[in-house]
Amino acid sequence: MSFRHTLSQMWTNVQLTLFPMLEKRCGELSNEHKNLISVLELIRVEDFLPSTKFNFGRPCKDRPAISRAFIAKMVLKIPNTKQLLRLLKVDKSLKIICGWEETNKLPSESKFSRVFNEFSHSSLPDRVHQALIKEVYKDSIILHLIKDSAPLKSHEKPIEKPPLNERKKIKNDRQKRERNGELNRRQIQLQQGVDQMISDLPKACDIGRKRSSKGCGMSWKGYKLHAAVDDNCIPIAVIVTSASLNDCEVAIPLGAKANLVAKNLYDLMDAAYDVTEIKEHSLSMGHVPIIDKCARNKAQKLEIEKERQANKLLNFSTVERTRYKQRFPKERFNALYLGSYGGRNLLYSSYMKNYCHVMFGILAMTGSMLVKLL
Repeated sequence: MSFRHTLSQMWTNVQLTLFPMLEKRCGELSNEHKNLISVLELIRVEDFLPSTKFNFGRPCKDRPAISRAFIAKMVLKIPNTKQLLRLLKVDKSLKIICGWEETNKLPSESKFSRVFNEFSHSSLPDRVHQALIKEVYKDSIILHLIKDSAPLKSHEKPIEKPPLNERKKIKNDRQKRERNGELNRRQIQLQQGVDQMISDLPKACDIGRKRSSKGCGMSWKGYKLHAAVDDNCIPIAVIVTSASLNDCEVAIPLGAKANLVAKNLYDLMDAAYDVTEIKEHSLSMGHVPIIDKCARNKAQKLEIEKERQANKLLNFSTVERTRYKQRFPKERFNALYLGSYGGRNLLYSSYMKNYCHVMFGILAMTGSMLVKLL
């Protein structure tokens, strides 16, 4: 049975059963409420919470309702937990949709914070997202998987880096060791498992710098979001690292993580990923890597520019170049996530909590995009 058929059955059940039942309890539902109900029923985040039925001690309360509330926070574009609580107190329908009875007292803001800390240490939204993507794509193959990064600005204090002269010395020593036969990070990643690759990546808050598509330099304080997105703008795999980490250092673990939950044919990447190890890893998974050329010096830059001018003059384009132009879904993903799903509201003071916040947004966005595809 295909996922589209399963999703259609779920949608029919929601429309014919769940919507009328909720409207009897809390009155007419708005379009926002109906969309939230559809996303929550598709994700079913409460199914991934640990059972406390046979445990000793006082049972944990409100975990399913709070997890649904954090999804609602992202879907309804609520900037912080304090405003979420205010809305839950005045919106009877939202309170019932999240899982509290109308007469139940809502948990305090401090309990929301403690439970969010539990979710961050158990990687709840990341596990739910991976399971959802695996279920969606188990009977299908993705045509294009687009990989790129986006800046995540944080209010966290960045780590202090060594002086410039010391950083240059460290870099020169590392390059010297690599010339003498020492493996670099990408070569080591080819010999590791997915979890080991991701755990070895730097994740501290620091300063990131990059050049935009228009050639303008930009810098930010915080982290970097690395995402692999399909043609429908649905994020297949996500990794969050330090802002200063080069994109090519994350391409291999990102591709390996995506390959665990879905299969694709083509890997589309920009010039930042023009590295031999990345191409080898893509080919080893049975994919076709299509990567823009990166000029290593002025001569190569001039050669690439001449080739582009000649192709433009002759109105000639290769098959690879035509496929490379299918990278628009990644730009759309960046705009949607940063603008509508919490990408600009990283208010926490640790990597684990900020990553949990990011993944709740990714999970809500994935559910919303899948519902729209129906």
